[in-house]
Amino acid sequence: MSQKLSNLGLEEIRTISSSEPRWLQDYRMDSLLAYNKLPIETSPLYNKYTDAKRMDPDQVILDGGTSTETIQIPAFLERRLAELEGETAIIQIGTSTMRINNNCTSEGVILSSVRDAVGDDHTRRALESSSPVDDKFAALNNAAFNSGSFVYVPDNTELESPIYLLVCLPEDGLSVISRNIITIGRASKATIVQEMYSPKSDAQQAYLELLNTTAGEGSQLDITTLQMLDQSAVNFSTRQTSLAQDASVNWYSGLFGAMLSRYRIDYYLRGTGASANDSEVVFGNNEQSFDIQTNVNHESPATEGRVVEKSILRDRSKSLFKGMIRIMENAAKSNSFLSGRSILLDPDAKSDAIPGLEIFTNDVKATHSASVAQIDEEQIFYLKSRCLSHEEAERTIVEGFLEPLSRKMSYQVRAWIAYLIESKWEGRELGINTDEELAKFVEVEETRYNEDVEIEQHYKYR
Repeated sequence: MSQKLSNLGLEEIRTISSSEPRWLQDYRMDSLLAYNKLPIETSPLYNKYTDAKRMDPDQVILDGGTSTETIQIPAFLERRLAELEGETAIIQIGTSTMRINNNCTSEGVILSSVRDAVGDDHTRRALESSSPVDDKFAALNNAAFNSGSFVYVPDNTELESPIYLLVCLPEDGLSVISRNIITIGRASKATIVQEMYSPKSDAQQAYLELLNTTAGEGSQLDITTLQMLDQSAVNFSTRQTSLAQDASVNWYSGLFGAMLSRYRIDYYLRGTGASANDSEVVFGNNEQSFDIQTNVNHESPATEGRVVEKSILRDRSKSLFKGMIRIMENAAKSNSFLSGRSILLDPDAKSDAIPGLEIFTNDVKATHSASVAQIDEEQIFYLKSRCLSHEEAERTIVEGFLEPLSRKMSYQVRAWIAYLIESKWEGRELGINTDEELAKFVEVEETRYNEDVEIEQHYKYR
């Protein structure tokens, strides 16, 4: 049974949670009360900048997640699904988990829908770790999630191949609220690739996500998020990452789709020596809006945080970057960096940046920076004098703008990001199907920072 988000009430929550344990039913009810009470932004400083009101609750139609109809795979997704046929992956279309392919069962890796994992202790801890009173849309997810994925990698496990989490909004116009949970055990290593798609739609569809990530002692987790929704959709994502002692999380986000993207990202460095590296690339055109808030909370000594956000904005698109470094009393000798930078390619593009610091102890290093600027006309003139067209000059400047960020990524992630920027610039459909064009980007990125390979190629083609 479906209903508008604007009509979501206690009766609808009871229906969603009718077969769930009592503790989860109560948790959903408390979260709904918080959702109804909380403002869109709890900080008055941010409230005047946010575009979150562009999501229309009367257009967002929710599915109770009980449908038994055959899953319809959108035609534009068939090729990508065929490519992932032999990969470790969870494929979600709408609220239904269409396919789970676990090639790592022998290592003890668990992949399942979040509904099937409700009885797992890791799931309960992750669900209850999200406070329903901090953020209105986190409370909404806690109250009304109707789908999601659960990934568990046990202790002392190193996965050589990535785990793919692919989600696509359905063609019937319904919206999705997902509760995703990723838990990596101590001394383990894993790579996650998250892909988001949606079909073209006349009405406003929404993908609302709350993602809890836990990294155990000495673990390493690399996550790539590629958001490729159609511009008729909205995407609200709340991410909470907890890191134990000496854990390391590297998160790379490429945000390209949706008419409105609102991301709230929180890192909690809870163990000595934990480190978080967050790199975000935004490319907006038309009237897209990106609202990103990234917080790094240092709760233990000698922790490190690095957040770099870069936006490229065309036409009437806009971005808002809100960031906070928070170093607590017990987090001496911590080191943190926060940066938000935007380049405006058209006069009507707009960007705001509001970075902040809260430091409650001594003997730390913490710095933040922000810049917003139109493209440099002198650089354009110089490049055009070297026989580049105006568009080629712009693209060269954008490549240079992203270059320092690219060095932190793997060659595969760099190739995906570069390919999606190219696709958006050319007005093509967004996707990372492995075709000849993408293969060219992969070949370039494989050798980009590897001098030995460059020398080998030099001799190969002499």
